Amino acid sequence: MKSIFFITVILLSALYSFSQEPADALRYSWYTQGGTARQQAIGGAMGSLGGEISTVFVNPAGLGFYRTGDLVFTPGYSFLNNKSTYFGRSEKDKKNYLNFGTTGFVIDGGSYNKKSSAFSIAVNRSANFGSNILYRGQNNQSSYSQKFLEEIRNGNVTDANAVAQNFPFGTSLAFNTYWIDTVAGGSAGNFQFKTRAPVATGLLQQNAIQSRGGITEIALAGATNYNNKFLVGGTLGIPILYYKRESTFIEADATTNPDNNFDFASLSENLTTTGGGINLRAGIIYKPTDLLRLGLAIHSPTYYSLTDKYNASVTTNTESYKGTLTQTPSDVGATTPAQFKYTLFTPYHIIGSASYVLRETQDVKNQKGFLTADIEYVNYKFSSFHAGGDNPDQSTKDYLKSLNKAIDKAYKGALNFRAGGELKFTTMMVRLGVAYYSNPYKNINGEKGNRFLLSGGLGYRNKGVFVDLTYVYTMTKDVNFPYRLQYAPFSAANIKGNAGNVLLTLGFKI
Repeated sequence: MKSIFFITVILLSALYSFSQEPADALRYSWYTQGGTARQQAIGGAMGSLGGEISTVFVNPAGLGFYRTGDLVFTPGYSFLNNKSTYFGRSEKDKKNYLNFGTTGFVIDGGSYNKKSSAFSIAVNRSANFGSNILYRGQNNQSSYSQKFLEEIRNGNVTDANAVAQNFPFGTSLAFNTYWIDTVAGGSAGNFQFKTRAPVATGLLQQNAIQSRGGITEIALAGATNYNNKFLVGGTLGIPILYYKRESTFIEADATTNPDNNFDFASLSENLTTTGGGINLRAGIIYKPTDLLRLGLAIHSPTYYSLTDKYNASVTTNTESYKGTLTQTPSDVGATTPAQFKYTLFTPYHIIGSASYVLRETQDVKNQKGFLTADIEYVNYKFSSFHAGGDNPDQSTKDYLKSLNKAIDKAYKGALNFRAGGELKFTTMMVRLGVAYYSNPYKNINGEKGNRFLLSGGLGYRNKGVFVDLTYVYTMTKDVNFPYRLQYAPFSAANIKGNAGNVLLTLGFKI
């Protein structure tokens, strides 16, 4: 099972040409649902309830309950706190940002012969990538520089000139600034290489990662209601993806020895991913009785066409040996930033749902509330990368094929649960919800992750105007690896995140 990490290390060593890694596939598929304040207040469970614009992004059959139209706006504000633990030391960082949920409109398509329809155009913030992560610790097991040495070893490179020139977005920068160096006694074209970082006496390591961006999805949806018994609907989604990550990894000598020819080394990276995609959602809702609603929805994989732009720089201080040196890819003749075009298929989703409506009547004003729950299956290992652009070369195809094998071995299918309820008091409503997004990792090297959400909110509806206010508290457990090695130990930072999200939905009947 450890072969996944051998593959991953080889993949990551190719960073000078390609910037994808298995974690990218998970980032673009493992996230909690966005929606209106009402939907978020009930845990995001909207697979069978219907009659709400956010059904466009869960089970579009729910639009079939509409008899009038809605115009909806959902601004929000998020605040995130991360606590990271690395080699027994804990650090905290935070990030706050403006947000938004489902916004758009629904129009009544009319009715004829016990059949009615509705249509919607909506936009939703499906995923948010905003996050600041900081961790520090003393590592006596390995150095980041060993990743560069493994790249040389796996490529069977013994020519120092090749090391200095052929890896302009990583290894060459480390070599030219003496983070790694040649072993004494070699000859031209037949060198061995070593790290100058003193692993045996310990390295003080720090990784600071700033991420921002998200997935904003535009959707066109429609549904038909047959005799208020059987509803069917579909959605065409057009997600727009933007992700930006800036990181700085530093490792420094843990001793006070000024004569060991190493003070510190740092690697700064900048990655920007942009692109768009397309997906489909289809769903049905069946009412076996007036009180019970059953739903089933299928979300197709999202097909993305993406472009990565990557840049890096290395600074190393080897004290009296060579002093402080900084190098960028342009210093060794590379065009910056490196650009790579590719496509990505994300996992499919299957959602089953049930709702129990208290005092079900045609006039929703007389309904007293509901209980609802969703169960969702997501096959995270289904994600796959494919070459983009015109006439990709064979090395690109082989790289992405190996990457997809790594994804298949790293991740698994998982079940997610969402549940909530609402009580109505004439024009006022009270809501509570809970959601659990389970572990997508196969736990090969201790990776574990999950997300647990608690939510609550209030609603007001009167004379064609409705206002909903919700607070969602999210607890996340995840891991972050500053680097992975094939021939030496490496460790992850354990991340515990606590996030708050406030959403306000303002709507009007049209």
